[in-house]
Amino acid sequence: MAEVPVQASLRKNVDFLKEHLGVGESFDLLVREFKAGGKDVALFFVDGFAKDDVLVWIMQSLLRVEREQIAVRSYEKLLKHFLPYIEVAVIQSLEEAMTKILSGALVLFIDGEKKAIEIDAREYPARSPEEPDVERVTRGSRDGFVETLIFNTALIRRRVRDPRLRVEYVTVGRRSKSDVCVVYLKDVADPELVETIRGRIAKVDVDGLPMAEKSLEEFIAGTGFSPFPTVRYTERPDVAAVHILEGHVVIIVDTSPSVMIAPATLFHHMQHAEEYRQSPLVGTYIRWVRSLAILLSLLATPLWLALAYQPELLPPGLSFIGANEVGPVPLYVQFFIAEIGIDIIRMATIHTPSPLATALGIIAAFLIGDVAMSVGLLVPEVILYMSAAAIGSFATPSMELNQSFKLFRLLLLALAALFQVPGVAAGLLLLLVWAASTRSFGVPYLWPLVPFNAQALLAIILRKPVPVSKSRPSIVKPRDEDRL
Repeated sequence: MAEVPVQASLRKNVDFLKEHLGVGESFDLLVREFKAGGKDVALFFVDGFAKDDVLVWIMQSLLRVEREQIAVRSYEKLLKHFLPYIEVAVIQSLEEAMTKILSGALVLFIDGEKKAIEIDAREYPARSPEEPDVERVTRGSRDGFVETLIFNTALIRRRVRDPRLRVEYVTVGRRSKSDVCVVYLKDVADPELVETIRGRIAKVDVDGLPMAEKSLEEFIAGTGFSPFPTVRYTERPDVAAVHILEGHVVIIVDTSPSVMIAPATLFHHMQHAEEYRQSPLVGTYIRWVRSLAILLSLLATPLWLALAYQPELLPPGLSFIGANEVGPVPLYVQFFIAEIGIDIIRMATIHTPSPLATALGIIAAFLIGDVAMSVGLLVPEVILYMSAAAIGSFATPSMELNQSFKLFRLLLLALAALFQVPGVAAGLLLLLVWAASTRSFGVPYLWPLVPFNAQALLAIILRKPVPVSKSRPSIVKPRDEDRL
């Protein structure tokens, strides 16, 4: 639609907006026409977004205006003297007016004026900040991002009270007009990184972002069919604030309680806030155990399967590894059955009401697992190692990395069934090469391992005390490298 300027005729503006917005067809799109100081005015808004008390207050203020008070320069006087509200702006096109109305703002049109007034008195339906389910900590803040953009920016502002914090606002989607914010520290974040993200968002040309941040990620990250997540998701404001202070850029999309952190390496997805809520020694121990669990989720089942097929490679002390009785179903088929079964149970748990989730767990553990072993479908060793891999998956902080490693585990199982230990080794080599060739907004995915950076790698292996962590990660090219 070509841009149409606001007309001097109030009737033309009202008729245009009624036709294009569907006023009268949609019950929640409303227009209130009345007189202010003898001038015909029209107030457009969406029922459910406008604050009723503010709306009544504004109308009362306009109805009290006398004719002689706005006889000359009506628009300027109404804007400066008779609209007692903080957030007001000028609108010069009807397309912009429609976008603002559908976003929840009030838009006031005045007869004889070629400008409209936006009154940002919107109030989105919102829930209170709660601790995210997937990023719980034993000690720490219990607030989390919600589905309302302005709440999320306020949660970050509360933690980063720096005048150089920038929160840039854009809209994405021809139809959805989704609100997106790019958040960074102006004197810390790499200007090239900020410009890259800003430019990629500006190039997004799509009807809408129905899946919010995930839809936007697929446009700006450029990963295609790569299984590796190249942005980190978090629902914790403190995690987002830490990355902003390091020089990362945070991208917030309205209607989503998750924000994106860019760039992100493999090791960013392996860290958790719990490590920084404990003492450095305890945090280091938690990090090591979590890393071991992640490796277990990837290697436990394919490596055992490969060694079960080649028991001659095992030293005498590990000769117990392997199945004593395989049964009628081949071992590799048993693992694929167990993998698919766990995914089905996981999906069933998501769709099961909370009061019934415990019953579902009992059914899965006893009726399915026990009976499967009794009838010879699965051997006990398969259940054991598959359970170990599942527990390692649940210990992975990033759901995206968890699903990525899940796909690689299936690939390694297939290679172990076909080529035994050499197949697993080849699969791991493929994983490393693929990860090493992956970039997140120009940042190597395996940094600081590839390319090697001893100091940064030490900071990943050990959870350093905060007073010792004097510099920001060099890989994000911060303008200000010193933290202290």
